[in-house]
Amino acid sequence: MSVPVLVATAEREVYRGDADFLVAPGAAGELGIMPNHAPLLSALKPGELRVHVGDHIDEVFISGGFIEVQPNMITILADSAERATDIDEAAALEATRKAEDGEANRNGDIDYARASSELAIAAARLDWLRKKKRH
Repeated sequence: MSVPVLVATAEREVYRGDADFLVAPGAAGELGIMPNHAPLLSALKPGELRVHVGDHIDEVFISGGFIEVQPNMITILADSAERATDIDEAAALEATRKAEDGEANRNGDIDYARASSELAIAAARLDWLRKKKRH
Protein backbone atom coordinates (compact mmCIF):
# COMPACT_ATOMS: atom_id res chain seq x y z
CA MET A 1 0.00 0.00 0.00
CA SER A 2 1.27 3.50 -0.81
CA VAL A 3 0.18 7.12 -0.55
CA PRO A 4 0.59 9.94 -3.13
CA VAL A 5 3.20 12.57 -2.23
CA LEU A 6 3.57 16.08 -3.63
CA VAL A 7 6.55 18.31 -2.81
CA ALA A 8 6.22 21.82 -4.19
CA THR A 9 7.62 25.32 -3.76
CA ALA A 10 6.02 28.57 -4.85
CA GLU A 11 7.98 28.28 -8.12
CA ARG A 12 7.70 24.62 -9.08
CA GLU A 13 6.73 21.05 -8.37
CA VAL A 14 9.84 19.25 -7.11
CA TYR A 15 8.53 15.74 -6.55
CA ARG A 16 5.35 13.83 -7.27
CA GLY A 17 5.03 10.11 -6.68
CA ASP A 18 3.87 7.42 -4.30
CA ALA A 19 5.43 6.52 -0.97
CA ASP A 20 5.33 3.43 1.18
CA PHE A 21 6.92 5.50 3.96
CA LEU A 22 8.06 9.13 4.23
CA VAL A 23 10.43 10.79 6.70
CA ALA A 24 10.29 14.58 7.06
CA PRO A 25 12.28 17.01 9.25
CA GLY A 26 9.47 18.23 11.51
CA ALA A 27 9.93 21.33 13.66
CA ALA A 28 9.91 19.15 16.80
CA GLY A 29 11.83 16.19 15.33
CA GLU A 30 11.64 13.71 12.48
CA LEU A 31 8.18 12.68 11.32
CA GLY A 32 7.56 9.18 9.97
CA ILE A 33 4.45 8.95 7.80
CA MET A 34 2.83 5.82 6.39
CA PRO A 35 -0.30 5.35 4.25
CA ASN A 36 -3.54 5.94 6.17
CA HIS A 37 -1.74 8.15 8.72
CA ALA A 38 -3.99 10.33 10.87
CA PRO A 39 -4.41 13.89 9.59
CA LEU A 40 -1.48 16.10 10.56
CA LEU A 41 -0.26 19.63 9.88
CA SER A 42 3.27 20.58 10.94
CA ALA A 43 5.98 23.10 10.28
CA LEU A 44 9.18 21.69 8.77
CA LYS A 45 12.74 22.76 9.48
CA PRO A 46 15.65 22.63 7.02
CA GLY A 47 16.73 19.07 6.34
CA GLU A 48 16.34 15.90 4.36
CA LEU A 49 13.02 14.56 3.17
CA ARG A 50 13.14 10.82 2.40
CA VAL A 51 10.46 9.15 0.29
CA HIS A 52 10.63 5.34 0.51
CA VAL A 53 9.16 3.34 -2.37
CA GLY A 54 9.94 -0.34 -2.01
CA ASP A 55 13.73 -0.60 -1.73
CA HIS A 56 14.28 2.79 -3.40
CA ILE A 57 14.62 6.09 -1.49
CA ASP A 58 14.14 9.48 -3.15
CA GLU A 59 15.85 12.27 -1.21
CA VAL A 60 15.06 15.98 -1.33
CA PHE A 61 16.62 18.80 0.70
CA ILE A 62 14.05 21.30 1.94
CA SER A 63 14.82 24.62 3.61
CA GLY A 64 11.66 24.56 5.71
CA GLY A 65 7.96 24.83 5.06
CA PHE A 66 4.86 22.85 6.00
CA ILE A 67 3.57 19.31 5.66
CA GLU A 68 -0.09 18.36 5.45
CA VAL A 69 -0.89 14.70 5.90
CA GLN A 70 -4.26 13.23 5.01
CA PRO A 71 -4.96 9.48 5.01
CA ASN A 72 -4.84 9.47 1.20
CA MET A 73 -2.32 12.28 0.39
CA ILE A 74 0.86 13.92 1.71
CA THR A 75 1.52 17.50 0.60
CA ILE A 76 4.74 19.35 1.39
CA LEU A 77 4.90 23.07 0.71
CA ALA A 78 8.57 23.93 1.00
CA ASP A 79 10.24 27.33 1.10
CA SER A 80 12.77 25.81 -1.30
CA ALA A 81 13.52 22.23 -2.27
CA GLU A 82 16.10 20.46 -4.40
CA ARG A 83 17.50 17.03 -5.05
CA ALA A 84 21.17 16.34 -4.30
CA THR A 85 21.87 15.95 -8.02
CA ASP A 86 20.61 19.52 -8.57
CA ILE A 87 22.87 21.16 -5.96
CA ASP A 88 26.14 22.70 -7.14
CA GLU A 89 28.69 22.29 -4.33
CA ALA A 90 30.62 25.45 -5.28
CA ALA A 91 27.40 27.48 -5.18
CA ALA A 92 26.48 25.90 -1.84
CA LEU A 93 29.89 26.87 -0.42
CA GLU A 94 29.47 30.42 -1.70
CA ALA A 95 25.98 30.69 -0.17
CA THR A 96 27.37 29.50 3.17
CA ARG A 97 30.21 32.05 2.98
CA LYS A 98 27.79 34.89 2.18
CA ALA A 99 25.50 33.86 5.03
CA GLU A 100 28.47 33.79 7.42
CA ASP A 101 29.53 37.27 6.23
CA GLY A 102 25.98 38.53 6.68
CA GLU A 103 25.93 37.25 10.24
CA ALA A 104 29.33 38.79 11.01
CA ASN A 105 28.37 42.18 9.54
CA ARG A 106 24.88 42.46 11.00
CA ASN A 107 23.28 45.87 11.46
CA GLY A 108 20.51 45.25 13.97
CA ASP A 109 18.38 42.38 15.25
CA ILE A 110 16.31 41.98 12.08
CA ASP A 111 19.39 41.51 9.89
CA TYR A 112 20.87 39.16 12.49
CA ALA A 113 17.77 36.97 12.54
CA ARG A 114 17.67 36.76 8.74
CA ALA A 115 21.42 36.12 8.48
CA SER A 116 21.25 33.41 11.16
CA SER A 117 18.37 31.72 9.35
CA GLU A 118 20.18 31.89 6.00
CA LEU A 119 23.35 30.51 7.58
CA ALA A 120 21.48 27.58 9.17
CA ILE A 121 19.84 26.70 5.85
CA ALA A 122 23.07 27.07 3.84
CA ALA A 123 25.06 24.98 6.34
CA ALA A 124 22.40 22.23 6.48
CA ARG A 125 22.23 22.15 2.68
CA LEU A 126 26.02 21.89 2.34
CA ASP A 127 26.27 19.19 5.04
CA TRP A 128 23.52 17.19 3.32
CA LEU A 129 25.23 17.49 -0.06
CA ARG A 130 28.58 16.33 1.35
CA LYS A 131 26.88 13.39 3.09
CA LYS A 132 25.28 12.34 -0.20
CA LYS A 133 28.62 12.54 -2.05
CA ARG A 134 30.29 10.25 0.55
CA HIS A 135 27.68 7.53 -0.06
